[in-house]
Amino acid sequence: MQTPVAVPDGLAGPADLPGPYEPRSIVVLGSTGSVGSQALDVIEREPGRFRVAGLVAGGGRPDLLARQVERFRPEVVAVADERAVRAVREAVGGVPVLAGAEGVAEVAAWPCDIVMNGITGAVGLTSTLAALAAGRVLALANKESLIIGGPLVKRAAGPGRILPVDSEHSALAQCLWAAGPDGYDPGAVRRLVVTASGGPFRGRTRAELKDVTPEQALKHPTWDMGTVITINSATLVNKGLEVIEANLLFDIPFDRITVVVHPQSVVHSMVEFVDGSTIAQASPPDMRLPISLTLGWPARVPGAARPVDWTAAHTWTFEPLDDEAFPAVALARHVGALGGTAPAVYNAANEVCLEAFLAGRLPFLGIVDTIEAVVGEHSVSGSVESVEEVFEADAWARARARELTGA
Repeated sequence: MQTPVAVPDGLAGPADLPGPYEPRSIVVLGSTGSVGSQALDVIEREPGRFRVAGLVAGGGRPDLLARQVERFRPEVVAVADERAVRAVREAVGGVPVLAGAEGVAEVAAWPCDIVMNGITGAVGLTSTLAALAAGRVLALANKESLIIGGPLVKRAAGPGRILPVDSEHSALAQCLWAAGPDGYDPGAVRRLVVTASGGPFRGRTRAELKDVTPEQALKHPTWDMGTVITINSATLVNKGLEVIEANLLFDIPFDRITVVVHPQSVVHSMVEFVDGSTIAQASPPDMRLPISLTLGWPARVPGAARPVDWTAAHTWTFEPLDDEAFPAVALARHVGALGGTAPAVYNAANEVCLEAFLAGRLPFLGIVDTIEAVVGEHSVSGSVESVEEVFEADAWARARARELTGA
């Protein structure tokens, strides 16, 4: 039994889970995506510790989903795109296959120990709330759902129910436990230091980003991620979202959250304490490590990722963020301080602008410029009381962004 510690709402802490070395049942949302596939890889390596209770996928890769079902034999499967359900049902045999948004929500609330939400985008909010309403522990890779539905998600979660999967927030959570003998103490924290690789265009001026192509933006120097996250890393919108997420998870104000560029992506984030000490979490870039930590919490999964080779020479560098070339983080701070529906607008406008960029309708610099324009036009609701309110702001932002991008 874990010793109780003080945690703010949403901070990873000991929850009502089977012992760290007892079998745990896992539902994986977004199983055919980058995070979901890596989560299944971690699960497959530890068959005595983890089993798959359910799988959810969008439906765009039915053959991969069928192979996952054959390998892991879940109790239930859900496919968001109803058009893909027939093909999946024919491929997976006797496993029940649920369809559409209702089916996804049902599997998100399926009896299990941990729900891994690896869905990309705002659409993941419904699944996040369904899992939390059912009392599940949520391993959260879908940062968008926390960001756009912040107050709703935090009220639904309570202490110890969210385990952050993002490498930066996993690092912060690990470092924060060093605050004192009783665990997390926000009074001992001077600032959170969130690291950014800088993406493929680190060091370029704003003028040098004018003619960037989607092919160039998709060549991330250190991480192997899906299309959306990779483009978001190139614009640093992803880092802006992570700043808002850190504020919501750890209850640290925005003026005490710093972003620094660390091209090697080995130090995933740091916490500076009031006594002048800074504690960092370091490991080679591999999402299997933070994923495994959420699945095995509070124990670590041996061999989840390779460690730093301390017998070799290393050079790690840290640089200030160029806010002129990459204004997405500063805009996110502004949006986070506004609160209410503003983060939902920021996120929704970005998703539309990203599609426009990939389709060749919007230049690279136009992504954040358009987000800023949409945010500036939005009448922010000071508080968020319902999912409907979030999705209304989301829909308005998408419509306005489409108008501005010529969609």
